[in-house]
Amino acid sequence: MATRFIDVVSDSTGETAEKVVRAALLQFPQSGVIIRLHTRIRSTETVRPILERAAQEGSLVVFTVVDPHLREFIHTLSYELKIDALDVIGSLIGKLSQYLDRQPINMPSGMLPLSEEYFRRIEAVEFAVKSDDGKEPRNFRKADIILVGVSRTSKTPLSTLLAQRGFKVANIPIVLGMQLPPELLQAPQDRIVGLTIALDQLCEIRQARLLQLGMPNETNYALREHVREELDFARQIFAKYNWPVVDVTGRAIEESAVIILETLREQDERARAAKASLL
Repeated sequence: MATRFIDVVSDSTGETAEKVVRAALLQFPQSGVIIRLHTRIRSTETVRPILERAAQEGSLVVFTVVDPHLREFIHTLSYELKIDALDVIGSLIGKLSQYLDRQPINMPSGMLPLSEEYFRRIEAVEFAVKSDDGKEPRNFRKADIILVGVSRTSKTPLSTLLAQRGFKVANIPIVLGMQLPPELLQAPQDRIVGLTIALDQLCEIRQARLLQLGMPNETNYALREHVREELDFARQIFAKYNWPVVDVTGRAIEESAVIILETLREQDERARAAKASLL
């Protein structure tokens, strides 16, 4: 089967369109499609060769362009070249303009001034890096979210993703037979989430990690019975402190992050409802 391409065209970083495409592609596993990202495309001269190549190769074009003239050019040329093209943001801008009764500024996000939100996210990412793997226990009290789980339950990638959304995240591993640091137990308990995973998947992940490090897979780290003991030990801790638990088995990082945020929000709502009932 011939290779299929999706050309993502953006007048900024292309992050929005690429995320939309990758999220949609999750519904088509093993599609084999190749995504080609074209960023900071802000003139007809730079976009024309991209569209011409897409026409030759039968590529799908997905674009996020805010300049109405460039957007119209892409629509027109795509029609002429018989290209399947999807405007991810254009129709939404039009709808928002009507709804808000205001005209858009039509400026790519990469040219907009840095906002307070941007600096908040940078601070959150720095916090996550410093607080990874329990390195700074004193940061537990300052964290918006604390992730706890045995090794290879996606604590670090989840911390990074949530930090990119502006949350200050700390994480700490649970080690079989070892006590948790007092700083964790002194932190706000309603910010702590336990992470778990299916035994078979965790064994596979750890065996792959050992292979990557050039270590024998007979070590306790990946032996089924030892891994089972670790998971059971972690579940006992979660139950003891009544921490909510999120199962990351077979889930993409993005999906697990959403479930974590939903879990904490539901917990906050229950706490508010309980408080209101006492008043």
